[in-house]
Amino acid sequence: MAKKKQKYYVVWQGRQSGIFTDWKECEAQIKGFQDARYKSFDSLPEAERAIDRNYWEFVTKKGEAKPVNQVIPANIGQPIKDSIAVDAAWNTATGDMEYQGIYLGTGERIFLQGPFFDGTNNIGEFLAIVHALAYLKNNNSTIPVYTDSRTAMAWVKKKHANTKLALTPLNKELFVLLQRAERWLAANKYTNKILKWETKYWGENPADFGRK
Repeated sequence: MAKKKQKYYVVWQGRQSGIFTDWKECEAQIKGFQDARYKSFDSLPEAERAIDRNYWEFVTKKGEAKPVNQVIPANIGQPIKDSIAVDAAWNTATGDMEYQGIYLGTGERIFLQGPFFDGTNNIGEFLAIVHALAYLKNNNSTIPVYTDSRTAMAWVKKKHANTKLALTPLNKELFVLLQRAERWLAANKYTNKILKWETKYWGENPADFGRK
């Protein structure tokens, strides 16, 4: 019988962080721990390099780790930890939508809204950005907001949600929120940068709902 290949488990966030060579030891640090962050690697040098870097660099699809030696272009760099990342989730079967904002530095959820009936993902992304901007303005904060939606970024820039979604009795609340968001953009100035989350280099948006 072939010998089982040794794995090295990096725990960035758990009861105890570090590198573990035994899955049971790793599991003890992460099982039941809220927002645990960990990945397995095939060699100790990979694990040692990974633990000194940001968890989000290594996250792509569920259960898949990014190569440690991937070169990130100088113009892309690393995400700013002192920031808010936003994202939306849309259920294709029910049409329900929700959105949330996460503080990148700690992974703490700042806000969660929804589900809203009969919505779209673009609307959720748009509302999430405006929600983050309003939250930051209320807290006198100038930190940036990350989103992976170019459409939502364009809508915010134009201060108008250019949706083709039709108003229905189910999504009336959502249209009220859209109008409120557009009015907020028209009436308020902000200095916060709205930045594109570079999924290709940084992995999944930290505010992703993990339902892909």
